[in-house]
Formats: sequence, C-alpha cells, structure tokens
Amino acid sequence: MSEGKGNGKGAGAGAGTSAARARLLATATRIFYAEGIHAVGVDRIVSEAEVTRATLYRHFAGKEELVLACLGQVDQGMRAGVEAAVREAGPSAADAVRAVAGFITGGIRSEGFRGCAFLNAAVEYPDPDHPVHQAVLAHRQWFLERVTELLARVAGEPAEEAGLDFVMLRDGAMAAGCLSDPELVSATFLRGVDGVLRALES
Repeated sequence: MSEGKGNGKGAGAGAGTSAARARLLATATRIFYAEGIHAVGVDRIVSEAEVTRATLYRHFAGKEELVLACLGQVDQGMRAGVEAAVREAGPSAADAVRAVAGFITGGIRSEGFRGCAFLNAAVEYPDPDHPVHQAVLAHRQWFLERVTELLARVAGEPAEEAGLDFVMLRDGAMAAGCLSDPELVSATFLRGVDGVLRALES
C-alpha cells in the first residue's frame, strides 16, 4: 500500500507515505479504542491524523481495511508483549504464566484502559463471518494456544481446560477493569491465575 515501495520517487517520498500511514494507524487505533469503531467516521480520523482523504485511500481501501490494520497492529503488540514477558521470566513455566498475567494487569492499570480491543470489536461486529470478527477470533485462538502451551509445561501434560480457565479469567478482568477499581481487579485476576497454577502443580 505504501507509495514509497517501488514507486521510483526516492527515499524521501517513501518516508513521507510511511509516516502518513503510521499516523493514520496510530490515530485510528487510539480513537477507535477510546470511542468505538462505528462511532468514528473517516473524516474525524483524517482530520486528527492531519492527512487528506486521498492519502487515507491510497493506503487503505476503506474504513474496514483500516480497522483490520489497527487490530493487526494491536495483535502484534500483544504478541510482542507476551513473548517479552515469557523471556524475562526465565526457564520456569509457572513464572512465565505469572509474567503473562502481569503483562495483562499492566494494561488494566494503564491510563485510558477501556477493556480488550478485540472483545470491543467483536461486540461491534457480531457477524461471525465478517473479516473483523474473524480477526478477533484469530487473535483469541493464538492467545489461547500460547497460554495453554505454557500451562502444559507446568503440568507436564496437556492443559486445555486450564488454558480455557486462564482466558476466561482474563476476559473477566478485562471487562471488570474498566468498570471498577483496576487495582482490585488486577489482584483478583492474579489470585485466580495462582489458583490455576496450584491445581496443575498439585
């Protein structure tokens, strides 16, 4: 999508279009998360990103493609955060699970937290065949598989039920975290995760 890729206009042009695309993504991601996807129009995004409508449509076929790109960016950030937490935890699988839980509570405690971007998107796009809904399902499947893999290392055997337990605890914390005291929610979530680990280790 970037005009700078193979357009023969030189590095300066490429840098400019890349910067414009990055601003569009950052702006749209921020506003969609804060206010909802359907509530925000293209004109608002273009205005706050300080680009023209033509620039937006050079990079994205329409609003839906922009939404998918935003979710893709959030997905990449989530994956990177989870993997960084796992690496920093060291060789212990249980510590890795706790580190992932800590990464999640860090988000819940952050300023402007408004729940899970993917659960929010699923509410706005309930049709299971819609590309946005499919992107949500793909992200959740990755997260479930990654957590289940870590929990299986703790148990020394398959841990599908424990993986589902973790994801459900996480979903509840994400919903409660923007409705009540994030510190209390975070502490409750972490206790729940410890309970899952104790059950596997016993």
